[in-house]
Amino acid sequence: MPWDNMLGVAVIMGLVGLLLLIPLWPGEKQGVKVLRRWGVPDPTPADVEEAVRYLRRRRLWYPWLFLGLPALGGALGLGRLLDDGSFGVLTATLLLGGLIAEVLAQRPPKTRVREAALHRRGIRDFIPLWGLLAYAAVAATTVGWLVSGRSWGMLVVAAVVTALTWLIILLAVRRPSTGDSAVDGALRLRSARVAAGLGAAATAALTAPATNLFTALLVLAGIAVWVNLAGGRRAVAAS
Repeated sequence: MPWDNMLGVAVIMGLVGLLLLIPLWPGEKQGVKVLRRWGVPDPTPADVEEAVRYLRRRRLWYPWLFLGLPALGGALGLGRLLDDGSFGVLTATLLLGGLIAEVLAQRPPKTRVREAALHRRGIRDFIPLWGLLAYAAVAATTVGWLVSGRSWGMLVVAAVVTALTWLIILLAVRRPSTGDSAVDGALRLRSARVAAGLGAAATAALTAPATNLFTALLVLAGIAVWVNLAGGRRAVAAS
């Protein structure tokens, strides 16, 4: 592609990315909403600031990933998975945005006093047993379906999705504390559960298009795991 055409495409994608980022950019209202949803009923201004920082780390990347992944998918021969507007590009955007955010969060700001946890937390402290079993069931069923159909390329993609999912979860668990323990725990909980649910949905979606009842139910099961794990207070209360 000629240089002037490449420059024109880059400018257009940049403008579209900025237009997408404006409504996604979180403020205090969104910070309060997230904290209340995940078990912090009366957040302080400092708590809200931490939640807004948490959201911005993720949403900053969403427009650019959403715009760039279809082109990357075409270059890698994954056009079916990463077509513009597809469920695949949506889940890939959310997973990669979450991963980048958790990597950046490994070095927290020094503006707040950190509180050490009284015990070392593990995955089970953030994702309940039912969530882990549901995720494992969806992933194992998807792998079995792909193997039976000899879809080796999709099997590799499933392995990549699984690796991304667990990397986000592990980074969320080991992330250094950033301040108030209740707020820190709520945001960690959100990261781990959303990643696990999203991983289940993204893995099940690899069987698409749902050409029969079995694959349709599998995709619906993956989405159900995502909705229930990412359900905020409802998910916590059900654990």
